[in-house]
Amino acid sequence: MKLLRYGEKGAEKPGLLDASQRIRDLSGVLADISGAALEPTSLAKLASLDPDSLPLVEGTPRIGPCVGNIGKFICIGLNYADHAAEAGMAVPSEPIIFNKWTSAICGPNDNVEIPRGSIKTDWEVELGVVIGKGGRYIDETNAMDHVAGYCVINDVSEREWQLERGGTWDKGKGFDTFGPIGPWLVTRDEVADPHQLDLWLEVDGHRYQQGNTRTLIFRIPQLIAYLSRCMSLQPGDVISTGTPPGVGMGITPAPVFLRPGQTMRLGIQGLGEQRQVTVQAD
Repeated sequence: MKLLRYGEKGAEKPGLLDASQRIRDLSGVLADISGAALEPTSLAKLASLDPDSLPLVEGTPRIGPCVGNIGKFICIGLNYADHAAEAGMAVPSEPIIFNKWTSAICGPNDNVEIPRGSIKTDWEVELGVVIGKGGRYIDETNAMDHVAGYCVINDVSEREWQLERGGTWDKGKGFDTFGPIGPWLVTRDEVADPHQLDLWLEVDGHRYQQGNTRTLIFRIPQLIAYLSRCMSLQPGDVISTGTPPGVGMGITPAPVFLRPGQTMRLGIQGLGEQRQVTVQAD
């Protein structure tokens, strides 16, 4: 299934994408694509529905973040060896964990705001993993049972705040609009191997990132097991698994950063595409 949320910001409704790529309304079935709705029993009930029996959504509504009421937005740093190299950083021996504030979350095609005074706002296409079955001390051998599905994430980053102003990475990662998620959550059964997915990102038509999840350093079962030793994982938590090479700060001979009025396009094989226009924050 491809699950999504559509409508105005703060008033999104749950939906399902049918075989003809049309949106079907799930409002009569569940309140939102969030929390308990992502647990295995709930997803099984949704999978049993006939999409043609659901109301058809007319027009082209705004697509919101594909998961609502996200409790934790957990990110993994330097999880591709070639990205670590372009960043001039050592390949980590254990997963690097940081957070994006949930206030950063926005829809996949919403505008991305360049923060006031920023000259180092950057892009990062990433595979998102959505937790469906919660737990602590999860064993790596059954970690995939805890996955509800996958989505596209743009881990937008302000590099000065991330790397030059002291403290943790979180500061540069959590500005408003720095977490586009979606367009849809593709359930685990529809992704044969999440470690064999092409992912890419373009700015104004120039392709900067082109990678494949096969080169992840820490794969999804390892990440889930590791994270569950640090915290309880809950349905609706989102894990952003890291970015391949081609980010702006790694461009040679001179880094390239975003400015207002540009267009980012990014996508992951089988998981859909995003499109964002950059604007100056008020």
